[in-house]
This record gives sequence, C-alpha cells and structure tokens, in this order.
Amino acid sequence: MHQLSEPAILYFGTPVVLISTVNEDHTFNLAPMSSIFWLGWRCMIGLGSASKTTANLIRTRECVLNLPAVHQADVVNRLALTTGADPVPASKQKRGYRFVPNKFETAGLEPVPSLAVSAPRAGTCPVQLEARVVAIHRMGEEDEQQRGRLVSLELQILKVHLDAAILMDGYPNRVDPDKWRPLIMSFQEFYGLGQKVDTSVLASIPEDLYRMPQSKNAGAIS
Repeated sequence: MHQLSEPAILYFGTPVVLISTVNEDHTFNLAPMSSIFWLGWRCMIGLGSASKTTANLIRTRECVLNLPAVHQADVVNRLALTTGADPVPASKQKRGYRFVPNKFETAGLEPVPSLAVSAPRAGTCPVQLEARVVAIHRMGEEDEQQRGRLVSLELQILKVHLDAAILMDGYPNRVDPDKWRPLIMSFQEFYGLGQKVDTSVLASIPEDLYRMPQSKNAGAIS
C-alpha cells in the first residue's frame, strides 16, 4: 500500500561524481555531487547556485567529471563538508561546511593534466570525462522561494579516459558492466551495485547503434 509522502530530497540512486574545475587564481577545485545523467556524449548536472563549482563552470565553461569506484568512498568523505568558496555561503555554514583551498590534497588525489580542457583529471578515479558547458538553465525560477538557488548545466563530453581494468575484453571502446563498480549515492548514503539480476532485452541491441555524431572537438578514448 502506498502512502503519500514529502521527502526533503529525492536522491533515489545516482553515481557519485567528483567535478574538477579551475578557480580564478588558476588553482583547482574538486567537489562531490550526484545529480547527474547522460544521453550519448551529453550530460546534465544539477548544482546549487552558491557553490564554487557552479561559479567556476559558468565562468570557464569547462570541467572534468571524475567517477570514483565503490572502494573510494573515503575519498568522497574527505571532500564532503568542504567548499572552495570563501567566505562559506550561509546555506553551507548551516550544514557544517568549511573552506578548503586545496581540494585535491584534501582528497588525497593527484591532479593529472587533461587533453581538451584546463581542469585536471582526478588521479585514480577509473572514469574521467573532460567536458564543456553548452547550456545553462536556472531551475525553479517560477517559484519565488526557490528562485536563484538551483542550476542545471548541459555538458558535452570531449574526451573519455577509462581505466583498462573496467574495459570489456577485446573491446577498447566498451565498458564491462561486470567490471565497473561505481559508487552510488542513495538518500545521502553510499552504496555499490549488486550482481546482475536478469538479462536486459535492450542488451540485444548492438551498443554502437546508440552512438551519436560527435563534434570535431570530441575525441577518442585515451
């Protein structure tokens, strides 16, 4: 039997992502988030308007989406209550955030140069997606109480870097879902994927049939 409910958040389960961006002084920011989904080589992310990551994305129009594996929850926790914004926004002060200028050092990750963007990739994360912002949408603008608080950004993926350990044997351009174990956020808690429960009918469609035309700026996997 269903019950009418009003949860404060609706995080039913999405991958955790560490977004790396470039600050005004050319240092690097690294922030965890999990409001994200992909369609082809396009991606939508949702962020709070007051975050340093949002400001950097709007200013530079580029970033790297670094996806940690299930065993890297400790890396995300080291960043969880930190912000690159100084002073710390009031909304984050209430939640216990503190200003940290060197996010990569705090996370224990090494910044690795990217190929197409100025933002670095995050060391040992198995998936690293260089991207640029192609559209910005202010969310909740029709609601006086929410106006100005949330923003969604459409990203175009430019370069994909995958750890060889998660690739399908014999297929350099395919991720093996039995090898890739992403870190999942569900209602503020960390989870991993379980075993495959059944064979999907959609899996009978060759994956290459989903490939969309890429712009000249998008490149091969490295």
